[in-house]
Amino acid sequence: MPALEVRPFRRVDRDQLTDLVNLHVAAVVPGVSVSVNTVLSDLERQPGEFITDPWVAERTTLVAEQRDHVVAAAHLLRYRAGAEVGEAYRDAAAIDWFVCRPAASFCPDADGAADLLMRACLARFARWNVRVRYADGALPAPLVYGLPRNWPHIRSVYRRAGFRHVGDTEVVLIARVADLPEREPMPGVTVERTLGECGTRFTARADGHALGFVEIDTTLARPERHARAAGLADIGNLHIDPGRYGTGLEHWLLARAADWLRLCGVDRLAAYASAADGAELDLLTAAGFHELTRTDRGWEHRPG
Repeated sequence: MPALEVRPFRRVDRDQLTDLVNLHVAAVVPGVSVSVNTVLSDLERQPGEFITDPWVAERTTLVAEQRDHVVAAAHLLRYRAGAEVGEAYRDAAAIDWFVCRPAASFCPDADGAADLLMRACLARFARWNVRVRYADGALPAPLVYGLPRNWPHIRSVYRRAGFRHVGDTEVVLIARVADLPEREPMPGVTVERTLGECGTRFTARADGHALGFVEIDTTLARPERHARAAGLADIGNLHIDPGRYGTGLEHWLLARAADWLRLCGVDRLAAYASAADGAELDLLTAAGFHELTRTDRGWEHRPG
């Protein structure tokens, strides 16, 4: 069998790497793929991570190749040690994402390729001499972050290398806009549309007071970055005044948001909730959402 080789990413690898990334994206979220330009941009800078990205001191991408075929790849980040860097990231290194093919007839040594690449990642971390080592699966596509349950082959690689899940678990949900609550009157309540922190905000008001709001981000499919994510939006924030729990206000707000989404040509809406928050999961399920995947956030290298 031809020998495996781990080496730095070269621009000529861009199409194979993008294909490998899109295979992993497709297992998590339906109807989404990323372009070559999106992947290349992600290797250089992550403008969406406007807090943590400026803290990055060094980036490197490694690939495992066999027969001129890229069978695994990883993108690594080293964070600076200065006081301006957040404490958790200070003098840290991270596998920002790791992708590899599962075992198949055309790649029978997939596990060997993944493990060889992982050893190269850990060797790079050792040369960087960092304080702590993290891992994630944050591909440059909407809804793909943490370590999704849809990637058991990546989970196995992380565990064999000594990474342990030390963070929380989030549920990613999705709903067809057509399945969101119907618009019904709520006497005395009006809706105000403004710009919010995470997208377009719809605020329910009564007697001059805000009762709750929902923020919808319809910019997930920026044309210069995502080749195929049109029709997808997500809930950036959903907040209801505690005194209005159980009144159906959340459904009323989602119905108003659904009207807007239809005008935007959006047919799918995603939401996020902690796996430990049963109340929020029940609320979203009752509003027409169903579970898309679970993703485990916060992996740290703790061998032994």
